[in-house]
Amino acid sequence: MSDKKKTILILANFSAGLYDFRAELLERLVRDFRIICVIPDETKEAEIRTLGCQTLITPMSRRGMNPHEDLHLYHEYRQICKEIKPDMVLTFTIKPNVYGGMVCRRLKIPYISVVTGLGSAFWGSFVKRWLIVLLERRGLKAASCLFFENAENMAIFEKYRIHGQKSRLVCGAGVNLKRFPMQPYPQGADFCFLFIGRIMKDKGIDEFLAAAEALHGGNVRFQVLGFCEDDYQERLNELEGRGVIEQLGFMADVLEFYERASAIVLPSYHEGMSNVLLEAASTGRPVIASDIAGCREAFDEGATGLGFRPRDTDDLIRALEDFMAITLAERALMGRRGREKMGKEFDREKVVAAYVEEIKNVIPNEGDSA
Repeated sequence: MSDKKKTILILANFSAGLYDFRAELLERLVRDFRIICVIPDETKEAEIRTLGCQTLITPMSRRGMNPHEDLHLYHEYRQICKEIKPDMVLTFTIKPNVYGGMVCRRLKIPYISVVTGLGSAFWGSFVKRWLIVLLERRGLKAASCLFFENAENMAIFEKYRIHGQKSRLVCGAGVNLKRFPMQPYPQGADFCFLFIGRIMKDKGIDEFLAAAEALHGGNVRFQVLGFCEDDYQERLNELEGRGVIEQLGFMADVLEFYERASAIVLPSYHEGMSNVLLEAASTGRPVIASDIAGCREAFDEGATGLGFRPRDTDDLIRALEDFMAITLAERALMGRRGREKMGKEFDREKVVAAYVEEIKNVIPNEGDSA
């Protein structure tokens, strides 16, 4: 009886991210709860609704710190919580965690928060870092559970004394093994290196483009897929005009591009857990990624992928050259091993089960169908 279901309010910073990486969780929760998703955009609002969720649009700047905008977001969350009176709130990413958490503390609403990464501001100036630490302490201290997607982020929160009532580590958002099935490895002598992600400095796009300039040509291609968030469009156009890269734009469905790639390259500076690397490995593609928390967990060095030092173009070029030096059979074997690793360690069903367990510790449901 849907009118008797308890209500969970979900706060997220991007509808596409919520749908692409949390759809299975939403599908699981709507069996037993009324789910209302507060999102800042309409990109995948319709898809979220098809899962059985209700939605509310609340504009939010995903990046940067603007006191006026952030105060407005706090008041929006507060008004929504006072009107809906949810039994629990589930928050994802920094701003929903901080401002949603503050609202829940004030209104005495139970909440669970998910730390999907530290954000670029955390690695900025001393003043910015400590401002974020103070905000996170205030927003997260009453959380029933803090979920972390890698052990390093968990340790950093411990170092800065950012605590909830308990903490739990999961393997990122996991990967849907059925949605990203094993694909035959591309045959032939060509190499196609694919970057997928937001086109911004912190994703390592500068290093990727520099490597493309050094190595492109002949049987070696570099492709860029994603939304341009920083001011890179003019440079991308210039490089494409010279045949250095191919721009693929933003695509909602990326499976066919994984299928065509020889390897996925991610030179990111920081991650919670890279969904791109998990999806790529699930399709049987080797990964070449920064040796940082949130990336290194997704591959086994030399067996399913290759790592390199972050912010180091020369070491990225070295890793790409090492990859091109191995045989086609060895590259295909890397892909198969990556798929096996995803099945053993990163199955999204296990991640969903962990969330559901903690949610039902907070609000046990009489109609539990688990």
